[in-house]
Amino acid sequence: MTKTSDLPEPSDHLPSPSRKPGAFYGVGVGPGDPELMTLKAARLIGQADVVAYPTLPGGPSLSRTIASGAIRAGTEELQIEVPMTAEREPAQAAYDEGAMKISAHLAAGRDVVYLCEGDPFFYGSFMYLHARLSRQFATATVPGVSSVNAGAAMAGLPLAARNEVLSILPAPLPDDVLRARLAGCSAAVIMKVGRHLPRLRRLLDAEGLTPSACYIERASMEDERVLPLSAAPDDAPYFSMILVVKGADPWL
Repeated sequence: MTKTSDLPEPSDHLPSPSRKPGAFYGVGVGPGDPELMTLKAARLIGQADVVAYPTLPGGPSLSRTIASGAIRAGTEELQIEVPMTAEREPAQAAYDEGAMKISAHLAAGRDVVYLCEGDPFFYGSFMYLHARLSRQFATATVPGVSSVNAGAAMAGLPLAARNEVLSILPAPLPDDVLRARLAGCSAAVIMKVGRHLPRLRRLLDAEGLTPSACYIERASMEDERVLPLSAAPDDAPYFSMILVVKGADPWL
């Protein structure tokens, strides 16, 4: 792995046949509010030869929307369409194809910045491209504000203090696994809630954790919602989470 400090500064010049291979940057753009992008992320995006980002097939890109103000006019853009399916094969094929397209730009001497919602190494699609390209090309990862941090800030709930244990739990985990992980932590963030919300609501209620749980939807975006879990909607989008802080009643 190449350290960020070891990489050349992105160039504004057009590539030439004699130019050495470009560098590949995974840049976290934060959870939704463009002002939560780091200064480094904005600088690299503005200097990139190529800006790449994930999209659902035929859909818009949230990471591109967040970073739109930092992309300079005339920058080449590359969409990586990634299907959202339970089966892994379609997504892996999409990353294979995306890696080939990105590698062509890198081999031609163009620096490529790949945009990731939140942080690139926290449930980010960049990690799959990094695995395919980092052995061949210079790569660097620029961390970003994750939705977990944004959600805690929006709810006004500290995640952990002193020796407390914080667990990050994907909602698709089986109930027995969720119960065991919840029992062993001081606070938990349940990610990727979506269609799992009714099941999670029942589970947390049975564990007596509903009073200490809040529902957070689209943290830091214009249409964000922060509600007691008991008041959460019946349908939750993919970009939603449940924050559980044991012993805390955030709604008093």
